[in-house]
Amino acid sequence: MPTVIARHNLLGMDTAALTELVAQWGGKPFRAKQLQRWVHQRGVSNFDDMTDLARDFRQTLHKHCEVSVPPVSTEHHSADGTRKWLFDVGMGNAVEAVFIPEDDRGTLCISSQAGCTVACPFCSTGYQGFNRNLTTAEIIGQLWHARRELQRDITAARLPGSEPAAPERVVSNVVMMGMGEPLLNYDQVLAALRLMLDDNAYGLSRRRVTVSTSGVVPIMDRLARDCPVALAVSLHAPNDELRDRLVPLNRKHPLRELLDACNRYLEHAPRDFITFEYIMLDGINDADEHARQLIEIARQVRCKFNLIPFNPFPQSGLKRSSQARVRLFAQILMDAGVVTTVRKTRGDDIAAACGQLAGDVKDRTRIEQRLPNRAAIDITQEHG
Repeated sequence: MPTVIARHNLLGMDTAALTELVAQWGGKPFRAKQLQRWVHQRGVSNFDDMTDLARDFRQTLHKHCEVSVPPVSTEHHSADGTRKWLFDVGMGNAVEAVFIPEDDRGTLCISSQAGCTVACPFCSTGYQGFNRNLTTAEIIGQLWHARRELQRDITAARLPGSEPAAPERVVSNVVMMGMGEPLLNYDQVLAALRLMLDDNAYGLSRRRVTVSTSGVVPIMDRLARDCPVALAVSLHAPNDELRDRLVPLNRKHPLRELLDACNRYLEHAPRDFITFEYIMLDGINDADEHARQLIEIARQVRCKFNLIPFNPFPQSGLKRSSQARVRLFAQILMDAGVVTTVRKTRGDDIAAACGQLAGDVKDRTRIEQRLPNRAAIDITQEHG
């Protein structure tokens, strides 16, 4: 049988790796930077279109390299402008990325794993179980594809005969809040973050790239040293007893450890606060007493709270807090001087809202056997 030569997927190669590869072919470092700009900034995948590269260099690229994004299975457009892409990552698994347009920014939410091991009962991704980590190319591929598709839409909407404009930065912010726990896929996520920040790739500010974590304390410390970007922590409960049930990782890294890690992270962070994500669950974590406990947390860590309306799914057995309850909860925090926002629900009609991303993940962890009736247990325990 003929030998199959593995190609280098340029989407997954940072500056150092690309420079080393080009050097193996006798190329100068500036060639690697040129190539990076073609691939990431201009969204070009055909080497023949990279017109300022020498012909023999392009032939070498054809032989050894590719720019490959996981196939898009489906694309959905929401009435509010939100867009969702479902990427096929093989073996019956899929991951999702969501673009949320705002007046002052365009935010892309991307995935880091096919499924998730953390198994929070309010998250449909966690309910699906875990299959595997994504590669750097699969993570960056979500950003690369979204930017190219959005730019094409802008170009198509331009009036005929008008002058072509330079590519616009349609994605101004990236949040690692899609499927998976980013810090449990650290090496691949770190390489992706460095590409997002690289001026020859996506050139995003550290303040505009956010990693969300359920509280993997040792890896939070590594991220602070290696590549400090904005940090969001999925808190969801103000005490250990409740958080043990809502965020099972808390049993390994309880609140005291997590809050200490947040303060250590702030010594390196590009922002002077940690964002605490807090999903509002009717009758579970939305009482006045819970808000008062959050105020005590805010006295220990410089932070803001982002209250998230729960997006129900059939298997959870949980309900969304009423709008009135969310407003009262937020008011208690704000009256105490705690910066608090309530996340708008976006993309509900295409299942693109927070906690709804599930893709088509094969459950390799038998989550239903490991955590039987977990939502019902949580509710029963909370109401005593």
